[in-house]
Amino acid sequence: MSITTFEELKQACKSQNKTIWEVTQEEEGVNSDIPVENVRLEVLKHIETMRETIKTGMESSEKSISNWCGDDCQKLIRRYSNQHSLFGTLYEKILTYALATSEENLRMGRIVACPTAGSCGIIPGVLVAYAEEYELSDDEQINFLITAGKIGSIISNKVQLAGAVAGCQAECGVASAMCAGALAQTLGGDIDTIFNAAALAMKNLLGLTCDPVCGLVEVPCIKRNPILSIHAVSATELALAGIESKIPIDEVIDAMRQTGQLMSPMLKESSLAGLATTKTALKLKEKIYKN
Repeated sequence: MSITTFEELKQACKSQNKTIWEVTQEEEGVNSDIPVENVRLEVLKHIETMRETIKTGMESSEKSISNWCGDDCQKLIRRYSNQHSLFGTLYEKILTYALATSEENLRMGRIVACPTAGSCGIIPGVLVAYAEEYELSDDEQINFLITAGKIGSIISNKVQLAGAVAGCQAECGVASAMCAGALAQTLGGDIDTIFNAAALAMKNLLGLTCDPVCGLVEVPCIKRNPILSIHAVSATELALAGIESKIPIDEVIDAMRQTGQLMSPMLKESSLAGLATTKTALKLKEKIYKN
């Protein structure tokens, strides 16, 4: 039987004296009728795709159909080649890798939806950057992604992970929660710390709308990826310090679902409100359709 709540996951980990990734890979092996070793090999393939996407994204400056996006990663690379960030090279890599991945998505390049295409840069940005800086083994990276995947899977049992259903809180918000929890696990956090990291990331993004300009996965989607990758790291740092989410993660997801239900359809990927109907956005829309 599949684990569908965070409380069930916690009890399974405690009763079996196993980590989230151990419980999850065994569950996946049973559900897919394949050995655990094959589960891990499939996860590694996703990580290799993430690395390749980042490499390709950093080398390209091809613009999108709107001509608004596509070369921002190059700008970031140029900035850091001349002046380093106040926060160090890991911070620089996370921003750059998340942005490179998100820009590859707009070019219809190959990406890993984690959990969606619009939020595809958050987990790779943190995972690949941290792995490089701290020389994580492939096994450690696989454990990270399995943990992130289980967090996303449990959330998806309550809320469809789509901007059209619950706004961008269900895309970039969930990606940030997945990333925060997985990073906490990688840094040695116990299951409560992992859940607190995910909850802190998620509850601070409740109500995030999906209002794409011209209906394209560009503005504001692309910039949300690098910014919310850092948001995920911040949540992890708080949780590792022992700071708790006073609202348990399962209840945070209940609140997220309710927020999505109450959110106006005009703010759920319809491009009928918010940033999508600003004067500048409407002028761009007219220009694109004219061309």
